[in-house]
Amino acid sequence: MNFDTDIAIVGGGLNGPILALALAQAGISTTVIDALTTKVRKNPSFDGRSYAVALTSQRLLNNIGLWGDIKDNAQRMLEIKVSDGRAGEGPSPFFMHFDHAEIEDGPMGYMVQDRYLRRTLLDAITSNPNITHLSDQTVVSQDAANGGITVTLASGKAITARALIGCDGRGSGTAQRAGIKRIGWGYGQTALVCAIEHEKPHGGIAHQFFMPAGPLAILPLTGNRSSIVWSETEANATAFNALSDEEYLTMLRPRFGDFLGEISLAGARYSYPLALSMTDRLVADRVALVGDAAHGLHPIAGQGLNAGMRDIAALVQIISEAQKRGEDYGNLAVLKRYEEWRRFDNTALALTTDTFNKLFSNDNPLLRLGRDLGMGLINAVPSLRRGIIREAAGLSGDLPDLMT
Repeated sequence: MNFDTDIAIVGGGLNGPILALALAQAGISTTVIDALTTKVRKNPSFDGRSYAVALTSQRLLNNIGLWGDIKDNAQRMLEIKVSDGRAGEGPSPFFMHFDHAEIEDGPMGYMVQDRYLRRTLLDAITSNPNITHLSDQTVVSQDAANGGITVTLASGKAITARALIGCDGRGSGTAQRAGIKRIGWGYGQTALVCAIEHEKPHGGIAHQFFMPAGPLAILPLTGNRSSIVWSETEANATAFNALSDEEYLTMLRPRFGDFLGEISLAGARYSYPLALSMTDRLVADRVALVGDAAHGLHPIAGQGLNAGMRDIAALVQIISEAQKRGEDYGNLAVLKRYEEWRRFDNTALALTTDTFNKLFSNDNPLLRLGRDLGMGLINAVPSLRRGIIREAAGLSGDLPDLMT
């Protein structure tokens, strides 16, 4: 088979372009198939969406030459404070406090606004000679045969490649066409997402406040702004979404508290249902899945994008090492090395976030007492604190080369 590109990538959000740039650095050509237009992707206005980028994910972005264009708009996360309580009553006296100064590697991570990250990625892939970017295109079929895979677009165009990587989210068509099944369940919760401005500086401190209906994350952005990920019951979220901006803030204020002074909305409001979603496999013949296409997590730990970046770093290492040995890196036996590397880590992270959400998103007095005592114990033991800090920074486990 003659190949139009080494690897076809379905999905032009975040994971697809990052994967393409990492592969291009290894000398592998890619075609990124993006369902949205470039104009939509490069919208410069601030809409409130932001991402937590762990330290090791920042290293990946730096190692593929992107961080220099992002760093001036990134906010360092220097501390994380975790507490338990009820709206309007304030937090429990038992809490966890994690300070980046307890490890030598640097800040635990960064908060990066969606508009800066997407624009940087688009500029990078459109200027890279090893990457072809097809915008406003969708895939209708894929066929693995004769030592390669053929991807057919809705436009009728056919692309042949050695392998196909699905970076197309939880409803991954790439996975469905490859016969890869999904398992999972809903949480009966909806995430309300927005950005706020506040009177007082946040000091680079991220807050996670656990309430009976679900956790509230307050994540520092540049300036006196923070990103809000507010998990509520589906019924409450539907009611809150129907409110005006000022009424919405009236519901948020007793949950948020007054420690940052008066607050106001900055950008749009979003919501999305929360569920756990995992594929039964990460690979098939000539196909591999990355990020949300392989695993959709609860946002309780802010690790969704970071798990995808670990997938990318591991997959690029497997492919580049196979290429150096003269192997066919689209072969299932090679792709299974990637699955073996990432399957346990992804499953463990999914189960951890699932357990934490079930443990904390309730008002059971016995569970409340147990978790509060547990947080107090962790906070009192330096070795436990440092272990969690390293986990939050992405420093645990078998790190791919791009993350070191």
